Amino acid sequence: MRPTKAIIDLDALRHNFKTIQRIASDSRVIAVVKADAYGHGLAHIATALPDAEMFAVATPLEAYTLRDAGIKQPILLLEGFFEEKELPKIVDNDLHLVVHHSPQIEALQRLETNKKLNIWLKIDSGMNRLGFKVEELPQIEKDLAKVECINKPIRLMSHFASADDPKDCFTDQQLKTFLKSTKHLILERSMANSAGILEAHDAHFDWVRPGLVLYGCSPMVGTTGADYGLQPVMNLESQIMSIRHVKKGESTGYGRHWFAEKDTMIGLVAIGYGDGYPRHAKNGTPVWVNGRTVPLVGRVSMDMLAVELGAKHNDKIGDRVVLWGKELPAEVVAAHADTIPYTLSCGVTGRVHFEYRGQQSLGDQ
Repeated sequence: MRPTKAIIDLDALRHNFKTIQRIASDSRVIAVVKADAYGHGLAHIATALPDAEMFAVATPLEAYTLRDAGIKQPILLLEGFFEEKELPKIVDNDLHLVVHHSPQIEALQRLETNKKLNIWLKIDSGMNRLGFKVEELPQIEKDLAKVECINKPIRLMSHFASADDPKDCFTDQQLKTFLKSTKHLILERSMANSAGILEAHDAHFDWVRPGLVLYGCSPMVGTTGADYGLQPVMNLESQIMSIRHVKKGESTGYGRHWFAEKDTMIGLVAIGYGDGYPRHAKNGTPVWVNGRTVPLVGRVSMDMLAVELGAKHNDKIGDRVVLWGKELPAEVVAAHADTIPYTLSCGVTGRVHFEYRGQQSLGDQ
């Protein structure tokens, strides 16, 4: 069996959840599990978080997957609904909806149902992505008052654009905009994403929405999850499949992007971009082997990559290799690959074997 695997530590997941609860002690937690729980396995992750008061996903299909897995907690659709014909099934599954543009309100006005929907009104506080502009709010409030199928009071939310950089004053500007535009409304609020939870404590409000921090990574520039007491949930691992001698001046890999500066030994590791390891990772990207980090050398190929072990080494075929995880923070690897830790975990492909460890595991994927 090919040794490439992602080990998912559910105990670390629950540790991170409790850490978030301590940081935002006066807030309730919406666990964000969109994009297959950031690549960690949607149903496994949600099932392992029985204390989460709500889950958030991006699509109705993700929500139905959770319901099929037996998840009873409220589920929030962060992008609302895409087509009016989706509404009956959304109602039947008792999903919460983010409403962010007027056609959604118009569709809700036409909806005939005996049930009531829970609505979160999204306000654009400056990100200029989804949400109603501040100047639209008076009319939106009037429009929503005419919608009979929604529970009242509704809830309010907004989203930060650059909370991952504490030096960026735009976060404070967004917070002030959100507060000023909604000060006349006595409603529950949510604004803090992962970065907001860690560094924008004034934005914790009634609900916080942790995503990346749930999985043990830090969204903050120049930090790792360990800086905030978080533990990596995913360990992406493989093994050395071959060791070979390379003479000074020789190259390895496609395109000859690395040349040995001296006689050395390289190890070929059974993982590549076909498994989700970033092809554009640069020479020198750290890889963990036997208690030390060694540099990636040459271009990552579909099924393998090469690391320089050095002329004097004690490594052997079959030795464990960690691409990111507890021994090597994903944040560090992401920086060398000119990307972010989100894309690393989300990019792990279906041919990687997943192992779930910790209580309440649903077994291997």
